[in-house]
Amino acid sequence: MYQSSQKIKEFVEQARSIVITSHKSPDGDSIGSSLALFHILKKWEKKVQVVHPDPAPTFLHWVSGQEQIIDFETKREHAVAAIQSADLIFCLDYNHPSRVGDHMQALLVESSANKVMIDHHLHPADFCQAVISETTACSTCELLYTWIKDIDRLDDLDETSGACIYLGIMTDTGSFRFPSVSSATHEILADLIGRGVKHYLIHEAVYDTNTVDRIKLRGYALSEKLVCLNDIPIAYVSLSEKELEKYNYQKGDTEGLVNQILGIQGIKMAVLFVEKEGKVKISFRSKGDYFVNELANAHFDGGGHAYASGGISAESLDKTVEKFVTFVKDFIPKA
Repeated sequence: MYQSSQKIKEFVEQARSIVITSHKSPDGDSIGSSLALFHILKKWEKKVQVVHPDPAPTFLHWVSGQEQIIDFETKREHAVAAIQSADLIFCLDYNHPSRVGDHMQALLVESSANKVMIDHHLHPADFCQAVISETTACSTCELLYTWIKDIDRLDDLDETSGACIYLGIMTDTGSFRFPSVSSATHEILADLIGRGVKHYLIHEAVYDTNTVDRIKLRGYALSEKLVCLNDIPIAYVSLSEKELEKYNYQKGDTEGLVNQILGIQGIKMAVLFVEKEGKVKISFRSKGDYFVNELANAHFDGGGHAYASGGISAESLDKTVEKFVTFVKDFIPKA
């Protein structure tokens, strides 16, 4: 990793115009890593812009620098200009150019800029000139911190950039409860708090800002739509577009819901199906010997981590759920 870290440092030093990108449907790790790097590069007096495929959910709007993000969905002209003028592009928290969406992917692939990947997902594609890819890392934010440490620039981390890194680690580890959390992770968190990061305010901003509609939607999902499969420790919730509309759904309102399902005593795999814009987005979570990335990859055009994966389906909500129930039994660990 050290050699890659030094190569990335050289790319940054030589760059005149830097763009930071991340995947569609931004989450705490993609926003946190993007804005932490943005603040650091600003300190280095670099011209830098953040270009994301679509806007962040409202529960992440508090993050410092969020208003500086150019999202391709609503500011396409500005985003295109930024990417085309860049001579260095960071690809954070994604392992394949398709993760930024079709239109932005074409720009990314066509760009002659040097590209840097910092990511922790399996099977990274070969499209970058410098890569830090560690699948055992709990988050991209953890890898970003390690890169900054490797190049001896930790003194540039302050409360603002540190809060971004804390956010990414916190959200991608389910508040530090996934197996990917290590002693090194906690050492990073301790260092960030030592630099002035107010960890309790980050928890409040992410988890304690629910709207009434969001609470009602989650209550409805858990009380009316929860299905626990017979004789196997698997549960799921499916939400149709009409059901979302009934509760005035806003982007991010179902964030973390799948973890609540997994929190049911005895459940080893939890799945959330959400119908939006003619497709079904699927979130998988698991623990123990249940590895959801294999199921997501085999049947739902997805993948990810062993215990946290995503998928997509072009079939109807009912057919998607039926398909899941049919095939999930093949992925139950043999006794």
